[in-house]
Formats: sequence, C-alpha cells, structure tokens
Amino acid sequence: MISNELDFRPYHQRLLQHGRVQIPDFLQEEAATRLAHCLRHDVPWVTAERGLPDSPPWQGEAMRVRRPASYQRALQGFHFVYDRYLMVEAVKAGQNPGLLVHSALEFFNSAPFLSFIRDFTGDHELAMVGAQATRYLPGQFLRMHDDQHREEGRRYAYVLNLSRTWQADWGGLLHFADADGAPVDTFLPRWNSLSLFKVPANHFVGLVAPWALEPRLAITGWWHAKA
Repeated sequence: MISNELDFRPYHQRLLQHGRVQIPDFLQEEAATRLAHCLRHDVPWVTAERGLPDSPPWQGEAMRVRRPASYQRALQGFHFVYDRYLMVEAVKAGQNPGLLVHSALEFFNSAPFLSFIRDFTGDHELAMVGAQATRYLPGQFLRMHDDQHREEGRRYAYVLNLSRTWQADWGGLLHFADADGAPVDTFLPRWNSLSLFKVPANHFVGLVAPWALEPRLAITGWWHAKA
C-alpha cells in the first residue's frame, strides 16, 4: 500500500530535527484513490463536538442552527466540531463489514507497517496504530491542543490527507505553535500526503472556509507505544 517510489531518508532526518514532517505521495496512487472514494461516498459520518454526543452530520439547516452555539463554546477554550467515523470501535463492534477504510486500519497494524514505523521513527516501542476517518466541512474546526495522553501511550500523531485539490485559502490547514502560542509551521492537507508529528505538540486545524469546494478528508490517529 505504501508507495515504492519514496526515499524515506530525508523525511526521517526532518522528523528527527523538527519533530514533524509531511511525506508526499505516501500511498500507492490506486490505494489513495480508492480510500478517498470510500471517504467521500461510503463512510457513515457523524458530527463530533466536544462535550456533546455524536449527532447526524452538521449540514444544511442543522449547520445554520448549531453553528452559533458551537462557536460560543469555542470562546471558552479547547473545542472542536468535525465529522468522524471511529474505525477501531466500528471494527471491534463488527459494524459495516467490508467498508474499505477498515482495510487501512488492518494494514496499519500489520507486522510490516509496524516494523516500518519503528525504523522510521527510531522508536522501537511502537506497538499499535489507532485510526479514525475525519471530514471537515465549512465552518468546522479543531482548536489548539497538544494531543498528550500518557495512559494511551501516544508517541506520534498522523494525518493521511485524502482531499484531491485542497487550496490554502480554504482553511483547514494543520498549524503548529510554540509554547507561547506563536505560529511555527503549517501543513497544507496535500493529496496523499502523510503529516506526522511527535506528541506532545501544540497544533490546531483552522476553520474551514464557506467557499471550500470539497470536504477536508483524512484518516487520522496516533502511533502508540506498548502499554
């Protein structure tokens, strides 16, 4: 599934030096295209908002009605609103058998992929990859946080970007900040790129603009150490 054309050495060095890297053309093109089609057409999305139960997707009239209250909650601090599909939970529950994105979760937890991420990061305690499908529609966002969760053994966070033609002024960029909140780096969600960063790291996903012509689609999660 991973591209055979990539030389990972420069990306390995960048990760060691900066704690974050974006790897272009990460998957074989056919695999990326099929996963993107599944995200666009087959995934049963729900809208996730911090502190609230998951709900039907935040679209149309529901978006107009719910958006002001969501933004008021965001004024209080860390908050998020985006669409998701919890792949690990779905697989464990036997839901939606045959859904293509489940094959990505299986691949990420295969012995060859786990060996790859241990070698790539130099962290030989990595033992499991979690995953959820994510979709950001206009008006959705993820405020600043650092992903730290010691009980889960999160070592690296990743975003496998699967939107074909994302433009910078559509928002939805992955922004990094220093300890004082000052911006230090930004990753555009380029087609078939893997954004990867060491946890903890201050970051956020910018508000998606109302003129964005497609949803921001991705498979995201963490590379976890042994319990």
